[in-house]
Amino acid sequence: MPDIACLNGTFGPLAEARVSVEDRGFLFGDGVYEVIRTYGGAPFLLEDHLDRLERSLDAVRIRPRWGRPDLEGWIAEALESAGYPDAKLYVQVTRGVAPRDHAFPDVPPTTLLTVTSIRSLPEAVQAAGVAVVTTPDLRWGRCDVKSLNLLPNVLARQAAKEAGAFEALFAAPDGTLAEGAGSNLFAVQDGVVATPALGPRILAGVSRAYVLNLARQAGLKTAERPLTTADLERADEVFLSGTTIEVIGVVRVDDRPVADGRPGPVTRRLAAAFPPGRGREA
Repeated sequence: MPDIACLNGTFGPLAEARVSVEDRGFLFGDGVYEVIRTYGGAPFLLEDHLDRLERSLDAVRIRPRWGRPDLEGWIAEALESAGYPDAKLYVQVTRGVAPRDHAFPDVPPTTLLTVTSIRSLPEAVQAAGVAVVTTPDLRWGRCDVKSLNLLPNVLARQAAKEAGAFEALFAAPDGTLAEGAGSNLFAVQDGVVATPALGPRILAGVSRAYVLNLARQAGLKTAERPLTTADLERADEVFLSGTTIEVIGVVRVDDRPVADGRPGPVTRRLAAAFPPGRGREA
């Protein structure tokens, strides 16, 4: 089963896909992207991801010369060609290829779609939970746009790796936390599942919304409000959500344990229900 690329509607092996060195995604990070997960060959929450892609495109004023049905057709063909039961589907749209100049060129945007195999986090990792570190939030002011400008996220993830942690959480000077470098943040305290409210500093995670709905369906109270490092120190549970990580419990924050240092019952319950039909034990 091959890794597949679809570049501007042309399909081929991922290893053979080529983009111009004058593409504005390469020169400026001038573009947006989405990451979509499949289970059993079917895209999970596809419409929600494509809705967010359209919002990102509108925010940065990129106007693809294809319609949503075209993109959906490419996605279906790419997934069928790859044949992976569980796959990571990556969609990137840049402003296109043009000589280097900051002003918008009048050129067709570049659309790249790739399909690669993916596996869920090992059960042992789910059972043990993960450590995170906090890092200063150096990102631009529109983190709600899923843009290609990820250098602060790259540096944050490297800092986490060097600290032996799974993820980095972006923190403001007052200790208010936004989200992870590649995930949304949740805390559970006194039976309430809380996550930072949406805004310019928070990406509207598709998995975030799904987890909130799962919690409400389970009869749990939810809140969208600021979370601080102090909140995590007092929390009964902390967990992360994301397309590729699903739900994973956090057991240490900056070398301080969360509660008893194990994923809690709410985290385990939500992880077991993500996605539906998985049938994992809670």
